[in-house]
Order: sequence, then structure tokens, then C-alpha cells
Amino acid sequence: MNQLRNLKILYIDDEYYIRVNAVEYMKFYCNNVFEAKDGIAGLEAYNKYKPNIIITDIKMPKLNGIEMVKRIREKDKKTKIILATAFLETSYLLQAVELGLVKYLIKPITADKLLPVLKSCINNTIEDKSIYHLGNDFLFDILNTTLFHNKEPISLTKKEILFLELLVRNHKRAVKYDELNNYVWKGEMSEDAIRTVVKELRRKISKQTIKNISGIGYQINVKN
Repeated sequence: MNQLRNLKILYIDDEYYIRVNAVEYMKFYCNNVFEAKDGIAGLEAYNKYKPNIIITDIKMPKLNGIEMVKRIREKDKKTKIILATAFLETSYLLQAVELGLVKYLIKPITADKLLPVLKSCINNTIEDKSIYHLGNDFLFDILNTTLFHNKEPISLTKKEILFLELLVRNHKRAVKYDELNNYVWKGEMSEDAIRTVVKELRRKISKQTIKNISGIGYQINVKN
């Protein structure tokens, strides 16, 4: 975790004890951790410190997290931003996606939730493109593995999420059966199992979105 040492992290939350505990935890890994108590103070700290990563609450006095991020995104598309919230409300979900956030985390933010996200940021594994258009007003947020239709999240099973994620990540080619077997079914895929997943996904999205490539596997149709 030496790579974290030189990063600048800004943590914004109006709840004092939550903020203090989070900052104290992050200081174990990073030498440059800054804090702010609301959206206005967060903007001031952002302009002053130019952090590499921002972690912010949504509901805060003076200026909420979403509005603060909108202002930052007007001139800065690259800073990694993580949204923290006690309750993941649908009204905020798509806004968070459209603002190019790295991740949204449900409080309490524990080490097992936060550390993998921080690692993602420093290892540059977060893709430049995170939102994929599947046609007919369907969007797939690959970072948070969430499917939307007309701005509403669509419920998916774990297998459906893994299947869709693998196809979207490799949308320029056909994903082979053995890849699906290893990634989705951990080596225990059956014909009935894969047919069921494909049938359900086609029902939830459209028949044209997922195409079977005979003898090879499946490919997804992603719109530019």
C-alpha cells in the first residue's frame, strides 16, 4: 500500500465523529488526508489541496454532495470521487452515475469496503468509460454493476450481473463459453443454466442486445 502514501484524499462529511474516524483510519495508509464538514467547505478544500481522491457524503448542510460534485465536474473530469451515503436513494443513483463517480458506498464505511476502492484508484483499474448504452434507454454502469432503464435501476441476479459485466467489458468481441463458465459459474456451468440467464437478460433488456455466436459464445450490442 506504499502507493497510497503520496496520494491526497479529501473526506467530506457533516457528521463529526464519522468524519474523524474515517480520516484517522485513512491516515494509516495515506500521509495527505484532508477533511471538510459540508459542501461549501468541501469546495474550498478541493480548490486549496487539489486532491487525487474525494470521498463525500450526499446529505450535508449549505451544499449537498451531489451539487458539490456537479460544480467540481464542470472543470474537472479526472479526480476520482467516491460517494458515501447512509441510504442509497434511487433519485441520487443515476445522478451519481452520470457524474462519473468511481463508486457509491453505503455507510458505515469500513476497511473492507473502502480499501479495495482506494486500490482501484491507485492501480488505474477504473476504466475511463463506465457507462455503456445498450439501446432502448438501457444503461449499464460497469463500475457499480447496475443496470438502468429510463433512469430506474433494474433488479438482476448475481449470475445475471456477472454475465452482463463480462460481456460488456469485452463487447468488441464474442465472449467464449469457457470464459463464461469460469467467470460466472466457477467451472460448473450447464447448458440449462446459461440458457436461463440469457433468456432472463433478454427479457429484461431485449432479444437483440445479446447475440449468440454459434459454437463460440455470446456478444453484447453496445451503442456508441
